[in-house]
Amino acid sequence: MTGIAIDAEGRFAGYASVFNRRDTGGDIVMPGAFGKSLEMRHGRIRLLFQHDPKEPVGLWETLREDGHGLFAAGRLVPGVPRSDALRRLIENGALDGLSIGFRTVRASRQAGNRLLHEIDLYEVSIVTFPMMEDARIASPLTAGAAIAAATRRIRNR
Repeated sequence: MTGIAIDAEGRFAGYASVFNRRDTGGDIVMPGAFGKSLEMRHGRIRLLFQHDPKEPVGLWETLREDGHGLFAAGRLVPGVPRSDALRRLIENGALDGLSIGFRTVRASRQAGNRLLHEIDLYEVSIVTFPMMEDARIASPLTAGAAIAAATRRIRNR
């Protein structure tokens, strides 16, 4: 294993989106943007491969906002050929991108960027090339460090 975290049952975690960071499309997700959608969809947000609705590969066990962004912990379903391949790719460090599929509910513009204040999240995908560079499956140390940093930021407000 190369430092990308996935266990024998296919569980992994990382950040699907990071707040206040510009993605390659010029979108910036603002803190709180996921709140209503996570509450409304409660467990019905899909885990896909490359945003393809024909490629469900697992289940999200945890999706929550914290001070850093949208934390995601999921599990690949064993016996699904694509899931089995993804598990091997992730454990060998060949694939680590995450990306959100959503509909914009409320946004504004600032300096050529679109600030996403509220979005309707319907899926989070494992992808080869995420639009947000920091949206990645993380090693245990990376995920722990990100959570600790977010906690410090919240406490220092």
